[in-house]
Amino acid sequence: MIGVHSEIGRLRTVICHTPGPELAVVTPGNRADYLFDDILDLQFARREHSRFAAILSRFADVHEIADLLADVLRVPEARDYLFEQSDGALGTRAGGADPEEIARLFIEGEETSGGVLARLVNEAGYTLPPLPNMFFTRDSAAVIGNRVMVASMKHEVRWSEEILAWTLFRTHPELANSGILFDGAHERRLNVRVEGGDVHVLRRDLLAVGMSERTTAAGIDALAEEVFRTTEITDIVVVLMPEHRASIHLDMIFTMLDRDLCCVFPPYFMGPTRLPVLRIRKGAAGVSEAPSLFGALEDLDLPLAPIPCGGDRRTMQEREQWASGCNFFAVGPGQVLAYDRNEHTLQALHEEGGFKILRGVDFLTGDVELQADERFVIGFEGSELVRGGGGPRCMTMPILREEL
Repeated sequence: MIGVHSEIGRLRTVICHTPGPELAVVTPGNRADYLFDDILDLQFARREHSRFAAILSRFADVHEIADLLADVLRVPEARDYLFEQSDGALGTRAGGADPEEIARLFIEGEETSGGVLARLVNEAGYTLPPLPNMFFTRDSAAVIGNRVMVASMKHEVRWSEEILAWTLFRTHPELANSGILFDGAHERRLNVRVEGGDVHVLRRDLLAVGMSERTTAAGIDALAEEVFRTTEITDIVVVLMPEHRASIHLDMIFTMLDRDLCCVFPPYFMGPTRLPVLRIRKGAAGVSEAPSLFGALEDLDLPLAPIPCGGDRRTMQEREQWASGCNFFAVGPGQVLAYDRNEHTLQALHEEGGFKILRGVDFLTGDVELQADERFVIGFEGSELVRGGGGPRCMTMPILREEL
């Protein structure tokens, strides 16, 4: 049974995806179409992700999407549904294929050489789109309590990720849940968009949501209606975000670290350039405006002290926020994973939060010992992965955490 009632409860089960050949479809000519700022080296990215997954596996069960998908493709109803949703894109090739091969086709795509003219100019296309963004598993779904929000994603290039997430949470026994509370896979209204990177479960009764480039006001309204009706959530704090490539989701500028700590990009939460913050309360008419995120959370009995991404210098804040410096993933209260390249952010955690800074390789080789209740940050190599535009939180979909 799934269950996530906080951002920092001790991690028990998480879903990831090791990047594979689907990344090779991204070229300088089409990278913007696939939502990339740069071209990733597949071998380096796989090596970094494998080390990240190895660290995660020391704390929790790590499920690969490809394995989960192969499992459900053995269920006739799930297999038929996915074939139907692909609109025949899999063609006859998948008719007699085994589940692992079909799962591979859904992730890597089904290429077609096209007609005579396309072959003449060496132009390839896909009847089923490859999913180079799949390793950012956070985007396509979020567990809220014991239910699931399946994302309604902004960009059509990722439409099949919604379908895969819906199928997994409806079918796989390891993902048994109390129901899908928001069905983005079948949402057809153009302005209703919510992605998982914008949804933070701060407490059993409290969500923080970013109204961002990829999550709309109408999407938040629809999500609020469902969570108020079917979960314990009574309050939603909404951060109105700028449309900027470096802050496509709330978790690129804010993540929780411990019961009383968070990491933020300072210009967006402090001083005259801070972002507007709204509060939606169950049963209340309309919305109210808060003076700041911290003021809103303090009013809701969740006071958080901010640790600045990049430390005190604005130059370093901007550089490290661009490199996913705010994008931490908690394996327990005060125990987080991060890219090791963001040195000023990690130093701020050490100096202001008392976090022990560990190198991922030292942790994996057993050269360091950790106490169950001490604060630590494990920094791992991610200089290739970060070029995809996300960090540790983006690359994880937690489905079971212990209660705080």
